[in-house]
Amino acid sequence: MLTLDKIYHAKFILKQVARKTDLIAAPHLCPDTDLYLKTENLQVTGSFKVRGAYYKISQLTAEERAKGVIACSAGNHAQGVALAATRMGIRSVVCMPDGAPIMKVESTKRLGAEVELVKGTYDDAHDRAVELQQQTGMTFIHPYDDERVIAGQGTIGLEILDQLPDVDAVIVPVGGGGLISGVAFAIKSLRPEVKVYGVQAAGAASMERAFHAGQYQTLDRVDTFADGIAVKTPGEITFQMAESYVDDIVTVSEDEIAAAILSLMENQKLVAEGAGATPVAAALFGKLPLAGKKTVCLISGGNIDVNILSRVITRGLVMSGRKVNLMIALEDKPGQLTRVSDIISACGANVISVHHDRADTNMAITSCFLKLGLETRNMAQIDEIKQRLTEAGFALVNERV
Repeated sequence: MLTLDKIYHAKFILKQVARKTDLIAAPHLCPDTDLYLKTENLQVTGSFKVRGAYYKISQLTAEERAKGVIACSAGNHAQGVALAATRMGIRSVVCMPDGAPIMKVESTKRLGAEVELVKGTYDDAHDRAVELQQQTGMTFIHPYDDERVIAGQGTIGLEILDQLPDVDAVIVPVGGGGLISGVAFAIKSLRPEVKVYGVQAAGAASMERAFHAGQYQTLDRVDTFADGIAVKTPGEITFQMAESYVDDIVTVSEDEIAAAILSLMENQKLVAEGAGATPVAAALFGKLPLAGKKTVCLISGGNIDVNILSRVITRGLVMSGRKVNLMIALEDKPGQLTRVSDIISACGANVISVHHDRADTNMAITSCFLKLGLETRNMAQIDEIKQRLTEAGFALVNERV
């Protein structure tokens, strides 16, 4: 059974390896909410996972240590296991899905683990790790469904209460549920009136569905760039703990996550991965009743693959009204482009790309499509530009992200 004493013990053990990450005010993210960020993205391995992994491995017997440890992970748990095992002189093997970000794979190897890439999703990597564990007798370090791992993650809850004693609500990313189980247990044990909310990507909402259905379940597939929470099946222990200690679980879309990543970069100078940005997405897009409340968003990790970061930023710009592509039907005659340009300039937007299309079979022979890429301030400015163009007699044929 998980107890508060175990979480306090984990806190003591983790003093030698894990940072007590800063809790910083974020007054410009959500004006109607007194928002704070728990910056686990600045943890030693770039995510909170080192807490649970290190505490679990620190409690192994001498015999278990001699046989080594094995784990499965999309990347963050892998790095925590690798760091912990290497520091304690223990052999570690980590099974990772072949689609895991290269940065996370290489970081896991650099920290001392042997990595086996498994075709498919996290769940496929889990099955392979279980198979290897049975063959080798190594100790399996589960990423979330283990009470000692949960105890390690629960130390974040103790830190939040220490750093912001009058906190009203805490929002936590949810994949398999280990993080929210530990945080919720610690907070509810000490301050039961504090609300603890979970948030999942809409394309990987296994715990959200189970929580609201009151029934443990598995998804057929997951589809999200937030690889840290792309889990088909929540933990059995964590599902039970979520039912007991979590107030609600909501979902956010891919575009909302992208907008949250962009907002954190611009307003707080923080880089969050998809999973880590989900609490901010939930706050930004009104998924939870947070008005006037002191709210902590737990930024669980910052290990985002730079190969997709530019695409995420672009989606975030579109979602927040900072970038738009318009297509306008024009008569193919002199002066049309100047008129369009004058309207856009008067509205204060910036044209970043222009393309004339005379070959589209859907238009009249004497017409053309003008495709424009614009930098804008917000959605209101986009609406103003569209209205002014329409009033000037131009036809907006399509809008493309």
